[in-house]
Amino acid sequence: MPQDLIFTNHVSEAIDRTVSRLGNQPAFVITDTNTASLALPLIAGRCKALATAKTFSLPAGDANKGLDSLSGIWRWLSASGATRSSIVINLGGGMITDIGGFAAATFKRGLRFINVPTTLLGAVDAAVGGKTGINFSGLKNEVGAFAPADAVIISTMFFSSLPPTEVKSGYAEMIKHGLLDGKKALADLLKFDISDPMADPDALLALLEKSVGVKARIVAADPKETGLRKALNLGHTVGHAFESFAMTEMKSPIPHGYAVAWGMVVELILSHMMLRFPAETLHTVAAYVKRTYGYFDIDCDDYPRLIEIMGHDKKNTSPDKINFTLLRSPGQPVTDLTASTDDIRAALDIYRDLLA
Repeated sequence: MPQDLIFTNHVSEAIDRTVSRLGNQPAFVITDTNTASLALPLIAGRCKALATAKTFSLPAGDANKGLDSLSGIWRWLSASGATRSSIVINLGGGMITDIGGFAAATFKRGLRFINVPTTLLGAVDAAVGGKTGINFSGLKNEVGAFAPADAVIISTMFFSSLPPTEVKSGYAEMIKHGLLDGKKALADLLKFDISDPMADPDALLALLEKSVGVKARIVAADPKETGLRKALNLGHTVGHAFESFAMTEMKSPIPHGYAVAWGMVVELILSHMMLRFPAETLHTVAAYVKRTYGYFDIDCDDYPRLIEIMGHDKKNTSPDKINFTLLRSPGQPVTDLTASTDDIRAALDIYRDLLA
């Protein structure tokens, strides 16, 4: 069953309508400490479903998206009397929709759930498409399940409280969708002033709806990631390696969207090397990424560990064959391409030349 995607700034009413459609069963809200103080008060007073709901808050931050937090949610659901007919409402960013969706998908073999993303990154990426999961053994999203939310309620009303880093992080995923969609979509995204997104929230919501539409169409055609959906991994093979490297080697986590932005530059370089992706577009995107996201500082001594981490990527069929989604041009993705270690090293060299 396809996800019900609802774009509105009347979030309380949308939650109540959705809970009513699902049978007016008891709701259980999963948040983090930031969302509980900044987002929940904006909607709780006008939402009937939230008035009687029980709430569980995790500490904020992706470092808390692990097995201990997951088991804590399971224990809370059990102690709070959740049943197979209960409804989970995940209110938060990607960390919450990932772990909350996984908890709902596995508790009593599956509860229905609603995602209400409160970050731009969550709205455009994690909340939509049915991927849920947790980090495990130092690796991003190593354990999870495909479990689509019954509804995703998307609004810009929460974004005004976000720091610029969070907004930019989400916008990187939108740029990825623009690259997958075509030249005009990419150009529209690159010209929008993301440094002041709430100056024109309606324009941002329109871009967001179009961006989510790109992902929704791909997911509908390939819900279990056996073919076309792999295109959504653009930038993520290298991006996840950057994230894991920062977390395990540098002990300093980096925002997911920043890692994806840097990963997209590396993978567009590989696209140029292997598929003749247009050099002009590569340089345009690289310049935008440098201006907006800066540079993830690596040197050649880091390459072996980065490549080792790429070998653990879930898209690979074996550790010595690293899978990429690359592009012939904007709107023309090619999935299941493998690159040699020498090509990856060369792409990392060029990445450093373009962004350092």
